Amino acid sequence: MKLVPGERFPDLDLPDHTGRDRLLSEAAGGDPVALVFSRGWFCPKEQRYLRELTRLQDECEVAYTRIVVVSVDPPAEQSALRAGLGARFLFLSDAERRWLPRLGLLEETDTLHEPYRPTAFTLLPDLEIHRRYDGDWYWGRPTMEDLRQDMRAISALVRPGFERL
Repeated sequence: MKLVPGERFPDLDLPDHTGRDRLLSEAAGGDPVALVFSRGWFCPKEQRYLRELTRLQDECEVAYTRIVVVSVDPPAEQSALRAGLGARFLFLSDAERRWLPRLGLLEETDTLHEPYRPTAFTLLPDLEIHRRYDGDWYWGRPTMEDLRQDMRAISALVRPGFERL
């Protein structure tokens, strides 16, 4: 599966942090998406990064942009982490690891948890990949400014009346 800019991201079907089955396209709801694959609650790097995403959520909400986090944590653990962060965005659980092998995003150095390799995608509303970030090393992840700029570029493509210079 090619997860590169210009290709469509698969329409994941996973339970959310409440246990409700969701489709990624439903989560997008016609808006641009920052899709973040996370090692999980146990990783201090992930906790740090998710705190940053939580600070960005107010901007994303008023800009009609979605944040979706996918991990192998079960919904109950995701729900607890989400509440602890004060996050309002969606967490999707691949605890059964149905999508992990298909996406080819296995964190190969952690054989205990077998989590996702930290990877982020910015997506157009139709799930076309705008940009991919591989954050196995912390600095490979998109900064909040990277996400802002990507969402600005995507919005210029898909929002009517967005002034294009």
